[in-house]
Amino acid sequence: MELAILIGVVVVALIFDYTNGFHDAANAIATSVSTRALTPQIALLMAAVMNFLGAHLGTQVAQTVGKGIIDTPAGVHGLIVVSAGLVGAITWNMITWYYGLPSSSSHALIGGLVGAAIASAGVDAVKWVGVFEKVVIPMILSPLVGFLLAGAIMVAIYWIFRRANPGKANRGFRYAQTASAAAMALGHGLQDAQKTMGVIFLALFTTGYVKADDPIPQWVILAAAGAISLGTYAGGWRIMRTLGRRIIHLDPPQGFAAETAASTVLYGAAIGLGAPISTTHTITSAIMGVGATKRLSAVRWGVAGNIVTAWIFTIPAAALVAAVTYYILSWILE
Repeated sequence: MELAILIGVVVVALIFDYTNGFHDAANAIATSVSTRALTPQIALLMAAVMNFLGAHLGTQVAQTVGKGIIDTPAGVHGLIVVSAGLVGAITWNMITWYYGLPSSSSHALIGGLVGAAIASAGVDAVKWVGVFEKVVIPMILSPLVGFLLAGAIMVAIYWIFRRANPGKANRGFRYAQTASAAAMALGHGLQDAQKTMGVIFLALFTTGYVKADDPIPQWVILAAAGAISLGTYAGGWRIMRTLGRRIIHLDPPQGFAAETAASTVLYGAAIGLGAPISTTHTITSAIMGVGATKRLSAVRWGVAGNIVTAWIFTIPAAALVAAVTYYILSWILE
């Protein structure tokens, strides 16, 4: 029975990975599509390929998620905790996708795992130091850094190209956005595919198939990379509209600046800190940053406020769903 449940948890984890790609496809390509630097289908295909490649660039984030967030009991009980956390994350992903809100799949997953762990064994089951250092601090800093860095890049672009012909400059930046969008998609794969790898590793660890100091198995890396790439190719058009148009009407230089800033933050957090930051938070704040350099009224702060509200509720909402799911699964399976 334990093996059957483990297989089920792996399948659910890959479903989450797929919804992550589906939900967050807009993060990598909304700016490029909205400025017409890329067509939607070409942008989606490029993002899917870069997501797959990005998933192979490291496992620091996977190690954090798999070993640094919660303690899980062994056996079937541990699998119930992991699966309940995944259900909480998937549920929140689908709710925010339906309403077109670019919330964080990463924080939904963290919230789900924390909620299930607390329901299982109380607050002591959560590694609060790890959550604070690897989740809370990066959650606060990454949007701020994205906002400020994007603004700085935009100011630099305005100054460097202040005498350039606007038409020629826009055409040039449309080409440049191909590279910046690819970098953003690579960073998305580097960050988000690893979170699913970490969850699968956690499930394997609770059942004794891996040890705490083992590397992430190669089949886990390939499966997570493939699932998020397929989800990305399926697209997330509702959220793409929010990021690409409703926050601010972007031009190619602004799109390039936002993508460059966001991808820089993603790489730094993943490779330098092993921190599972939100690609959604990062690109959204970067878009706001480039808009604010033009004039504060260029950013539709009401829409931005709705997005921030979704951010605030993501972790507790996913945690609540995960806790309820844990009690239901425990009643059924134990």
